[in-house]
Formats: sequence, structure tokens, C-alpha cells
Amino acid sequence: MCFDHDSRPPITPIAGGELDGRLVELEAADGNHFAGFRARPTAPSGAGVVILPDVRGLHPFYEELALRFAERGIDALVIDWFGRTAGVARRQADFEYTPHVTATTWGGISADIAAAVSTLRAEGIERIFTIGFCMGGRMSFLASTLGLDLAGAIGLYGTLQGAWRNDAPAPLERLDAVGAGILGLFGGADQGITAEAVAAFDRGLGERGIAHRIVTYPGAPHSFFDRKAEEFASESAAAWGEVLGFIGTAEPGRRASSAG
Repeated sequence: MCFDHDSRPPITPIAGGELDGRLVELEAADGNHFAGFRARPTAPSGAGVVILPDVRGLHPFYEELALRFAERGIDALVIDWFGRTAGVARRQADFEYTPHVTATTWGGISADIAAAVSTLRAEGIERIFTIGFCMGGRMSFLASTLGLDLAGAIGLYGTLQGAWRNDAPAPLERLDAVGAGILGLFGGADQGITAEAVAAFDRGLGERGIAHRIVTYPGAPHSFFDRKAEEFASESAAAWGEVLGFIGTAEPGRRASSAG
């Protein structure tokens, strides 16, 4: 599991910054109904994020993250992965997510991401990003291949190569289809994502002229972005700064490579 159940984003709230945050229900093109959490800012910037969670699906960690985005003027919509197998009802902390994760398909996930992007776009939000963590990081990188006219795709410690728990392809295998700028943030001590894979991702994006920034934090483990991981507070703060900076400057489509 990427985070403990009581983990929360390592971001200081801004009092009064968000307009509201509430549970919503969305529908994909294939008829799937799935849960989401929508956070709206009091002073919208014109940017929006679709938040793609880890293997737990819709979880308080990501609901709180959505509020932190809204406080900074960024509309946010978290989606759940498990509408097809677990429905839209609120789940308890002891929810056994593993069989639901393995029942997901890339086709279903693609439809749900597209529905979330369409929801924000229908509300007049022009610059839409995806951001994901672990499972969601992999899916966020892949979302850039779906032709959704994203302003960018952000992944924190999303796996880059090899088979996963469902049929979603590896991002390294889909580089030719990437159609948005990429921000990839990784932990240097992550046992599941090798430095070689990160370097290959960086190099492959550059060779294709795709705007990107890849950052590895030496010594940081998988899922370092966590309020409980106090020893990695500086890395978390730096990662949050990278995310906000990327959302503030990224534009849709391919641009000249910029790696770091």
C-alpha cells in the first residue's frame, strides 16, 4: 500500500481558500457510475486537476489534497477506480482493495479519466492536468496518451516499466503516443522504480521533443509525500513546489524538452 490509512498530504492549509468540497457521482461513456470528490476554489485560476489515487481508490488523503489545490485557485476532481466492482457508496478503512485493483482494466480506467476531464471541461476549465500517485502515477503518465488535450500529466512514483496488476501498458512502451507535457517526481530510494527506468523515461521523452521535467529526490522512498514522513518534509515541500510551478506554466501539447 502506498500510504497508511491515516496518512495525509504534507501541505499546510490556507484558511478560507476553497469554496467547497463534496462527494460527487460521475458516469463514463460505457455507462459506469463511479464516485468522485470535487473541490472548487473561491478564486479560480482557470486550471484544474484530475487526481488519480493509489490502489485504495477514493480516500481521505486525496480528498484533502483536492482541498489544498482549491485553496490555491486550482479546481480539483478526485476519481475512484472501483465503480464497476464496488459501486459508489462510501467505504470503510478496512476495505479490501486488492481484488478490485486486479479487476480494473486499462479500457475502464481510460473511460473514467476521460469522463473526469470532460466534467471539468464542461464547467469551463481550460487547462486540465492529471496528477497521480503510485498506481495513479502510472495511470497519469498514460493519460497523456489518450488524446484528451491535457495541459500536462504529473506522476509521483508511478511505475514506468514491466507488467502491473491489470492490463495497463507500461509508460515506457507508450512514449510515441504522449501528447502532453510531463512532470515526473521520484524517490531515489524507491525499491520498485529503478534509476535506469527513470533515466530511460527522461531520455525517451527528450528524444521525442516532449516537454518534461524529471526530478529524483536522493534517499527518499516510495510514497515519501506524506505528512507522517517528517524526515522527508523538505522533499515533500520541494515536490509540491514542482507541482504548483508546472501547473502554473505548462501548456497543452508537445514542446521542446526540458529535463532536470
